[in-house]
Amino acid sequence: MVSSRLKEWFQGGVQPIAHLLLNIGLRPNHLTLIGVLASTLSALCYLNLHRSPWMPLAASMLLLLSGLMDALDGVLARLRGAASPLGGLLDSIADRYSDAVVLASITVAGLCPPIHGLAALAGSLLVSYSRARAEVEGVSMAGVGIAERGERILLLSASTLLTYIKAEALPLGILLLALLTHITVLQRILHAYRALKS
Repeated sequence: MVSSRLKEWFQGGVQPIAHLLLNIGLRPNHLTLIGVLASTLSALCYLNLHRSPWMPLAASMLLLLSGLMDALDGVLARLRGAASPLGGLLDSIADRYSDAVVLASITVAGLCPPIHGLAALAGSLLVSYSRARAEVEGVSMAGVGIAERGERILLLSASTLLTYIKAEALPLGILLLALLTHITVLQRILHAYRALKS
């Protein structure tokens, strides 16, 4: 919903950056790999969150960088005329690994109750799966749901930064993420049900 509109606005605004990346020879898959690397480094920061006062900032910024690369790779693919089903598949799989490694590291590091971390991880994966499965049946899921990937990244990044003010911000953010992702799955099920029934 919100992230779909933000993504459209963002993609229009980053055309000059995409042209620059195109001119220096970067390809969409390069950006996808940079995004996965950024999320992996973010996960390492979460695993060491209490070792340095800089870790929450680093974890948050790397997470945002991962989201930025995810948005930019599609823009670059269209500019190169290289958008393809294979590229879309690889991008989607990379996004799921990125989501999983970050949420798993937060849970393993004990930064939230394990049940909340597992619920957020399952919800994040099911948000994607529900879209993919519905679209196989011909139901468009673009913009359906309150917690698409853009919202999830912004929520997690913001709650991480808020730990500088209140230590409980991150576990509360994970709990909210768990609730919102499962609400999004229900929204998508209802949307698909209505579309398929009609």
